[in-house]
Amino acid sequence: MAVIHKIGRRKCAVARVYVTEGTGKITVNKKEFTTYFPTATLQYKVMQPLAMTENAENFDVKVNVYGGGSTGQAEAVRMALARVMCEVEAENRAILKPEGLLTRDPRMVERKKFGQKKARKRFQFSKR
Repeated sequence: MAVIHKIGRRKCAVARVYVTEGTGKITVNKKEFTTYFPTATLQYKVMQPLAMTENAENFDVKVNVYGGGSTGQAEAVRMALARVMCEVEAENRAILKPEGLLTRDPRMVERKKFGQKKARKRFQFSKR
């Protein structure tokens, strides 16, 4: 098997994933993925497509991720890994699609408008 390359996105985060056959080692930006994503919830999100398809120890994963925050980055990696698992075996699509792992989440931060404090919050109105 050659290297499989896929891209996942979430908010402003972009993750490029390179998957080869191996022992289950995951590196994110040249660091161990448990040090890059320190919390258990983020580690769960990254491992979710591999665990659902029972391929956690079958592939080595190298990830380049940038932009956004830690949650957006973890979800971008999750989407890219789900796309890889569908390319590895077509039956994996039926497992991952109902969980929503193959759907790009379109929610983005709403921009701040001029004359307002935030996107929707307004400055306090004082009647004198």
